[in-house]
Amino acid sequence: MSSKDERSRTRGDLAWAISVGGIGVVLFTALLAFTWYFAATLLLIFTGMLLGLGLNALTGALGRRVPLPHPVRLAIVCTALALMLAGIAYLGGATIAEQASLLSKTIKSQIGNVKSFLDNHGIDTSFFDFGNGATDASATAPSETAPAPAAPSRGPLPGAGALASSGGAIVSQTFKLLLGTIHGVGNIFIVLFLGFAFAAQPAIYHDGLLFLAPARHRTRVALIIDRTAETLERWLIAQIIVMLAVGVVTWIGLAVIGIPSSFILGIQAGLLAFIPTIGAIIAGVVVVLASLASGWIPALSAFLLFMGVHAMESYVLTPILQRQALDIPPATLFAFQILLGVVFGIWGLALALPLVAIAKVMIDHFKTYEAAPLAEAA
Repeated sequence: MSSKDERSRTRGDLAWAISVGGIGVVLFTALLAFTWYFAATLLLIFTGMLLGLGLNALTGALGRRVPLPHPVRLAIVCTALALMLAGIAYLGGATIAEQASLLSKTIKSQIGNVKSFLDNHGIDTSFFDFGNGATDASATAPSETAPAPAAPSRGPLPGAGALASSGGAIVSQTFKLLLGTIHGVGNIFIVLFLGFAFAAQPAIYHDGLLFLAPARHRTRVALIIDRTAETLERWLIAQIIVMLAVGVVTWIGLAVIGIPSSFILGIQAGLLAFIPTIGAIIAGVVVVLASLASGWIPALSAFLLFMGVHAMESYVLTPILQRQALDIPPATLFAFQILLGVVFGIWGLALALPLVAIAKVMIDHFKTYEAAPLAEAA
């Protein structure tokens, strides 16, 4: 009887293990499908959480100097940021708009010049999407010997069907433009609202995450949450300093060289500094293309300036400011950037570093947790 009972117990344990494993696989697959389907929404929420952490970090830094309640400090930080943005828009709004228009025309012109140079040297440039307007226009322009086109005949007025079709197309394009604008403004509003909500009452969301965890694991979950928040806060403060330094140095350097649109180029270099490695490459390409219109010497000077700014960012500012926040190998970070960029687009590319930072905090915690019993046993 004992052997039969043992076999029955073994079969029951095996059936239970198979059932639990199957349920686990199904739940994990459902979680992956949910994440894939709602990736844009989840990344938007994560962006709002990052904004909240940044505001909370600035509020905490102010609290170490001014002993005021948290809501008052948060109001001071938000007001200061709003005034700074309003001042930039008021003082440099016209300059930004003018330089942005000039920069767009310059970039398109230089891309067309690069395409023509490659075509003249027998290099296929069919993959270029820019600079085709001028080529197509020149290709389709009438020659001097070509007969002049006949004047259009004044036929009858278009019928009601044609007018309705044209009006429908105009309404459709206007509706698409309106929806795109509402979508963009709505995303910005969602990020701002979530950021302010997280920063206003961080303890509520912290306790809510703990409540979702099993009671016996809440201590470990609280430790992971605190370490993740601390790591991201330090990284955000360091990243803001790096972005400001890169933007200001690029702006002043290009202005000294004499490159037009130096202010808008400095702004885009500072914003792209948020994306490690790839952002610097994109900013450097834009700077060099914009500088080619001023000649080879200014373009070479701008390239050397870009290399100097990139060296300052990679080998001076980032190691000094983020040596305690993040310690991720560059190859690992670049690989995750490419992976997340291909899968989730620009959102994955921009948020690759904080996502990898969260994963690293969790891996380090579990490595330390598993190593502790081994050390005690030894």
